[in-house]
Amino acid sequence: MDEPRPPFPPFDTEGARAKTQAAEDAWNTRDPHRVSLAYTEDSVWRNRDLFITGREEIVAFLRAKWDKELDYVLRKSLWGFRENRIAVRFQYEWHDGSGQWYRSYGNELWEFADNGLMRRREASITTSRSTRPNAATSGRGRFTSTATISRCTDRRACLPWRDGHGERAVHRR
Repeated sequence: MDEPRPPFPPFDTEGARAKTQAAEDAWNTRDPHRVSLAYTEDSVWRNRDLFITGREEIVAFLRAKWDKELDYVLRKSLWGFRENRIAVRFQYEWHDGSGQWYRSYGNELWEFADNGLMRRREASITTSRSTRPNAATSGRGRFTSTATISRCTDRRACLPWRDGHGERAVHRR
């Protein structure tokens, strides 16, 4: 039987932020079974060009993902929410078996059942090569970067986003 996962929809700002942080924390364990328990038994995913249905497929997908994406570290930020839906932006860094580092960016759309489990996940992701790992996320894991994240002072030179700590911007080096 599915254990309820508070907070429950409809979400307020605090609940949407809590769901976003819980997802980040769970995914960073790289434990496919633990992650799968946040989803309904019949959860439907679109991840890039893959369509996944149910916890068994979620576990198999995540196991294969983290077998390939070594030293995976993820950050999520709340983009918006309404009723039983949440939108997030994310970035994660990983390397392959040869030592080549990558940074992946994207957006996810989440839909929740009344018991707080996610029943639908749609992920659009872009991946690019990175040159080196560094601690650009305030000591919370490795990230390579051709950009730094800081307060934006020139709106024309910045890409704004919210990370739960106020407005930030990505400045190109």
